[in-house]
Amino acid sequence: MDIKKLTAFEIKDGIQSGKFSCEEIIKELYTKIHEIDKDINSYLTLCEESALKTARKIDAKVKNRGKLGKLAGVPIAIKDNICTDGIKTTCASKMLEDFIPPYDATVVKKLKEEDAIIIGKTNMDEFAMGSSTENSAFKITKNPFDLERVPGGSSGGSSAAVGAGIAPLSLGSDTGGSIRQPAAFCGVIGLKPTYGLVSRYGLIAFGSSLDQIGPMARSVKDCALCLDVISGKDPMDNTSYKQEEEISYLEGIDIGVQGMKIGVPSEFLGEGLNPEIKKAVEESIQKFKELGAEVEYISFPISEYGLSAYYIISSAEASSNLARYDGIRYGYRTKEFEDVYELMEKVEAKPLEKKLKEE
Repeated sequence: MDIKKLTAFEIKDGIQSGKFSCEEIIKELYTKIHEIDKDINSYLTLCEESALKTARKIDAKVKNRGKLGKLAGVPIAIKDNICTDGIKTTCASKMLEDFIPPYDATVVKKLKEEDAIIIGKTNMDEFAMGSSTENSAFKITKNPFDLERVPGGSSGGSSAAVGAGIAPLSLGSDTGGSIRQPAAFCGVIGLKPTYGLVSRYGLIAFGSSLDQIGPMARSVKDCALCLDVISGKDPMDNTSYKQEEEISYLEGIDIGVQGMKIGVPSEFLGEGLNPEIKKAVEESIQKFKELGAEVEYISFPISEYGLSAYYIISSAEASSNLARYDGIRYGYRTKEFEDVYELMEKVEAKPLEKKLKEE
């Protein structure tokens, strides 16, 4: 058993068939984490004790032929801006260094209901603001394939853990590319679902009209399996979407792309694109054609305004969302202040000052 190469499907099927136990999987995985992650720094918090406890419960279910969930025994790492009941959730910030949520995010609740095992919380750019995972208050995550390079971000810890083989599945969050970009950097599959498909309840907000939780895995099939579990209408999130009929993202996944139409915006292949990347995209387009897909080049002229619009919206929403971390309602609070203005000034400066001293 090479735990670093097993997919979520292989783990699930292996546990159900008795090929190996869930406890064996979890123990082997933590052995690899302790061995490898000291160089990569993908995890901020590990949940070894609770993970083993859950694994033994799942093994008992298997033995007693009890009903197993869709992700029975599959270990999953969670980005540290997604709330986990009883497990530290810091957003990689000194502001929330000691924050332990009293509830699970809806996605975490759904994962647990399907017998997934939470193995740890992953590093990220602070409050999901960054694209390299160098901007964490606690550690810098490295690319598992080249420790001199970044894993991307802000979900760099989640992508690095999957890329290094120390998590078969992980959750990230994507505001402006924070799942897709690190997935590409670490050679894994990353999926940003359509906004509203997955509940944001329990996701610590950056840009509320842009944020979306999504899976990262070693295969498209594993991503589809995870999306099946975490998607759906949530009464705790009014922006979540109620589908007219239940959809399985695994249905038809092995059929292929024969007859599909793929649109390629011409503007995306224009000025400013790295020649190496352009070549890789063109090779992928050719591969799709060979597999029977119809590729159509389209014009998307408003794309030039996309980045400007993104920065206006995301900055405005981040300012509003993060205003709560003022040392009065949430977060670090200084003990030495004369009035509310000095309190807020010191609260803003102190976490950064502490970080700089440590460096």
